[in-house]
Amino acid sequence: MASERTFSLQVIADHLEAELQGDPSYLISGIATLQQATSRDLSFLANPTYKKYLPDSQAGAILLAPDEADDFEGNALVLNNPYLGYAKISHWFSVQAQPAGYIHPSAVIANTAKIASSASIGANAVVEADVIIGENVAVGAGVVIGQASEIGADSYLAANVTVCHGVLVGERVTIHSGAVIGADGFGFAHYNNEWHKIAQLGGVIIGNDAEIGANTTIDRGALDNTVIGCGVKLDNLIQIAHNVVIGDNTAVAGCVGISGSTKVGKNCTIAGGSGLAGHLTIADNVHITAMALVTKSIREPGSYSSGAGSSMPTAEWKKLVVRYRQLDKLAKRIKTLEQQLSAGA
Repeated sequence: MASERTFSLQVIADHLEAELQGDPSYLISGIATLQQATSRDLSFLANPTYKKYLPDSQAGAILLAPDEADDFEGNALVLNNPYLGYAKISHWFSVQAQPAGYIHPSAVIANTAKIASSASIGANAVVEADVIIGENVAVGAGVVIGQASEIGADSYLAANVTVCHGVLVGERVTIHSGAVIGADGFGFAHYNNEWHKIAQLGGVIIGNDAEIGANTTIDRGALDNTVIGCGVKLDNLIQIAHNVVIGDNTAVAGCVGISGSTKVGKNCTIAGGSGLAGHLTIADNVHITAMALVTKSIREPGSYSSGAGSSMPTAEWKKLVVRYRQLDKLAKRIKTLEQQLSAGA
């Protein structure tokens, strides 16, 4: 290890428990794709689509699966899951957002807030009354943490995150910029052509090791809490409505909307653009494919889809729309023909 972020291949191999092929003293100072890597970068091959770039890559070393490493002549770190190896080693090259134990002079902190000495608070952040911030927490510039919220140890709140009152954030949680945690849920009673707001009295609980993407919103519960389980990964631009429960280690891609009081199980994946109606139950180990609309509970594990499939040229789509509109007439004609055939028999 020659400098703060320069590592020998032997050090990297030991950390990843990988087999080293090549020069153990070779120094790596960055990480990059096969196409963009230089001689001081570590790269990886995890998707067969990119195998065509392997022969010409300038990477100083490459993370490879055993079957790809046999004929490779350069420096290689051989392991069964190169993508997992990349995930683990990527943190070695990440720059810490701000120094630990530093509170910017412009931060506004209530007298009753309790902040660990190792935590850092960025410029113009606001920490309201009775907030608790744990060890090694990093709070970015412009973050607002509402009254009586708690942020667990080793968590990171990027710039301009809003955590409303009464939110409990676990340990090692990452919340990216623009996310709003604990805003009011969409609760109204309709009477005499008017909407009457329902006070949202619950909170939000986020488990350990969760990650919340940029501009994602998680509404507080109406009475009970909205709950995001341990290890849950939420992409950018997701809407989680009040009283939703998401089970441990579930991953949700961008632009998904989950309506109120729906319960999603553990180890699920919900692909981009999908929508889940309210008051549903989704079993553990369910995969919902992109752009699916889920209007009924899913009780068994498996993969579920809806919609009209993959994209196609607009002219072809318009023809299909015309045919869709004719389906009812065609069904009636078929039924009439069946009746005529039956009568003739």
